[in-house]
Amino acid sequence: MKSQKDKAVEFKSLHDQPGCFVIPNPWDSGSAILLKNLGFKALATTSAGFAFSLGRTDCSRSISLDETLGNAKDILIASDLPVSADLENGYYDSPQGVKETILLAGQSGLVGASIEDATGIDSDPIYEFEFAVERIRAAVEAKNTFNFPFILTARAENFIHGRPDLNDTIRRLQAFQEAGADVLYAPGLKSREDISAIVHSLDKPVNVMIGASLSVSELEVIGVKRISLGSMLARAAIGEFLRAANEIKNNGTISFIDKATPYIKLNEIFTKIKN
Repeated sequence: MKSQKDKAVEFKSLHDQPGCFVIPNPWDSGSAILLKNLGFKALATTSAGFAFSLGRTDCSRSISLDETLGNAKDILIASDLPVSADLENGYYDSPQGVKETILLAGQSGLVGASIEDATGIDSDPIYEFEFAVERIRAAVEAKNTFNFPFILTARAENFIHGRPDLNDTIRRLQAFQEAGADVLYAPGLKSREDISAIVHSLDKPVNVMIGASLSVSELEVIGVKRISLGSMLARAAIGEFLRAANEIKNNGTISFIDKATPYIKLNEIFTKIKN
């Protein structure tokens, strides 16, 4: 069994090596095992995917910190891969609260986490600049107490909250970098030009959530280091579930079974991982 430190070193090396890597997002133990079986080298939790699996909306704090860390622990137990957690805005507004959240993340076995600058308040969705930086600085203080490399991802949320301000997003990411974040991430970027501008404005690894318009190889050419999927795999699984359920309900047929993974194959995968 790998130690937390071993996994932390592995995770850091993925960010240090040439090229880019994909970090997919499981939402439970089973999806984590399947991704491990496919050969992925690290995993990241998804707040949206987990929320949907519980029948909840993906909104600010629909899931508690305890539930999030519990989900992360399930994924850690299911796989010996390095795992980073989506910790949303840290579950606290205050920098001290964010610091405590990162300390709990490190104590839970995680080797990375993301903290965003979104408030969770629709009328005022993004933290004021200096306060946002202070929150990341507190997260860095927490991660620096660990005896292993903990990869902190700082997220600038402008583009997914109706504020497509590239200049302010770059300003925030540069400040988060200066504060000590290890990876920078601005979800919601869609154009090659915006992604390139972000990458070339920073000196540290950039995470991008892949979209329909750019492939992994194209993002690698731009200079992206890490590519995540957010809730995409969870939504893809739910989409297939709904299509199958609708077919049997509306048509009385089960042609969907032709695309289903065979029962025996799934048993073999889960048996192999367990042993």
